[in-house]
Amino acid sequence: MMYSDDDLLPLSVLADLLFCERRAALHQIEGLWKDNLFTVEGTYLHQKVDDDLPVESRGDLRITRGLLLHSRELGLSGKADVVEFCRIADVGGAHYSSSGTLAAAIPLSGSSGLWRPYPVDYKRGRLRHEEGFEAQLCAQALCLEEMLKVAVPEGAIYYGKPRRRLVVVFDDSLRSKTREAARRLHELVSSGRTPQARYEKKCESCSLLSVCMPKITGSGRSAQGYIAKALAQDL
Repeated sequence: MMYSDDDLLPLSVLADLLFCERRAALHQIEGLWKDNLFTVEGTYLHQKVDDDLPVESRGDLRITRGLLLHSRELGLSGKADVVEFCRIADVGGAHYSSSGTLAAAIPLSGSSGLWRPYPVDYKRGRLRHEEGFEAQLCAQALCLEEMLKVAVPEGAIYYGKPRRRLVVVFDDSLRSKTREAARRLHELVSSGRTPQARYEKKCESCSLLSVCMPKITGSGRSAQGYIAKALAQDL
């Protein structure tokens, strides 16, 4: 299935979906957004990236910031924080994907040689493996492969606090997980239904905690029942 331009959903919502489907629905279906310290820090980090030069050359490296991406196969669109194009000395043979044959590297206008894209996503906090972040980065790679017909075997997540990169290899397992997350996101949005709340420890770091109220409305409890119980206790 190939999605039309009107059906494309934000690529960034994949991280929400894999963190919590209710969070993704609150954002995408109900249009709710609320900042906390973590989202403010993340926004600041991304703003610093956006404030840098959009294109920069460093020898065998060309750095592009804010590159617009889309995939009609995944039904996603978004913007990459950074895509580094690396000049490749030995390009090897062709690569293959569900989209067909992919070049090992491609020419860039105004530059000699052949280049391979390497997406880098910026995140706040400490260096760690995070399923949603890695799927979001993989989706960027799949967008690049579809748009440029070039193989993107790996990328990196740059974490702001340690100022270090976590290399992410886009193996078959991660690619399958990313495609399934994209499919599930479209299924969720098409349903128009927000999943019921369920409290977990990770809820405490969510900016939508005060809106979602998982301790009150989760596990079949209703906000109305909670209020009635509180009033009865006061009486």
